Amino acid sequence: MTLHVGINMIFLVPGETGGMEVYARELVPRLAAMDDLEVTAFVNQEAAGEDFGCERVVVPVNARNRLEWVRGEQVLLPKLAEARGCELVHSLASTAPIRGRFRRVVTIHDLMYKIVPEAHFGLRGLGMRVLVPLAARSAHRIIVDAESTREDLHEHLGTPRGKISVVPLAGAPVGVVAPTPEEELRRSLDLGAREILLTVSAKRPHKNLMRLLEALALLPSPRPLLVMPGYPTPHEAELRSRATELGLDNDVRFVGWTSAEDLEGLYALAKGFVFPSLYEGFGLPVLEAMARGVPVACSDRGSLAEVAGDAALLFDPQDEQGIATALARLLQVHDGAPLAGVCRAAHHSWDRTTAQTSAVYRRAA
Repeated sequence: MTLHVGINMIFLVPGETGGMEVYARELVPRLAAMDDLEVTAFVNQEAAGEDFGCERVVVPVNARNRLEWVRGEQVLLPKLAEARGCELVHSLASTAPIRGRFRRVVTIHDLMYKIVPEAHFGLRGLGMRVLVPLAARSAHRIIVDAESTREDLHEHLGTPRGKISVVPLAGAPVGVVAPTPEEELRRSLDLGAREILLTVSAKRPHKNLMRLLEALALLPSPRPLLVMPGYPTPHEAELRSRATELGLDNDVRFVGWTSAEDLEGLYALAKGFVFPSLYEGFGLPVLEAMARGVPVACSDRGSLAEVAGDAALLFDPQDEQGIATALARLLQVHDGAPLAGVCRAAHHSWDRTTAQTSAVYRRAA
């Protein structure tokens, strides 16, 4: 029996929504390809021209405006989903419509607004504090990316564990995109011939990039070159200023949005990957680096230890000297060691994520 599923993607502003955008782009076309599902994607005006492999309905809001996002999700989406005959609506980005004549599933990626409140500020922070608990209470089923997030929901929101399904994510598939050639990439990003350490994240306070800079400054010269792609935020000005204070202007490259080809090229030439975040609901970049055979060092907080297992160097993200020690060890990793990360990443696939998500729909319906 075919189930008509609406996918709430009102949050998705192309190139600006990080791991949640990866989640949507990998998951939705696979769901649409399943024989027992009919899928309709509800998108905002910014994503109106995007192809997600299924029917697309444009909700007339601009999601960069948080109030418009909420209006679209809480007021417009339920009416549009009912008019389309959706039997279930799955919201992919931690908030969801709290009413509607359909079953409701929500993926809550993390409780960052509560555990690391400095990560969300202003209107967005206020909205998350109100809307995430409402979504958790009103949903018929909740999906989380990691067991640690299920425990966070139970501890902080009182959500019954039995209402929550853990559905791990996967990284961007390897080999789909051809990497930018090393010589071209080194020239365009002014990397010279130096050893590269890579970190991939938005420039936001909870990503803990300030301590990463301080740890890099503890390494003796000549230091590796730290390359930091990820969409910019107001916090980047503070990071740049601190790098100058630490004498790291020649040792850091702040890179904004990066094409898939350039990112694959950076993974290919990186000596190591570091992810010092204070809290993550999953940590996709860790898995993506492992899948590409890049030695990884990451924070031991939140879900990161769960995702990395024993295939990465773990460190206390509040200990600059500990981070520096991990960076030094990354530079000394022998060629065979990354195989552990490749094996770890192989346990995750988007096809498995899709199958487990579909099973949640059946349980909710």
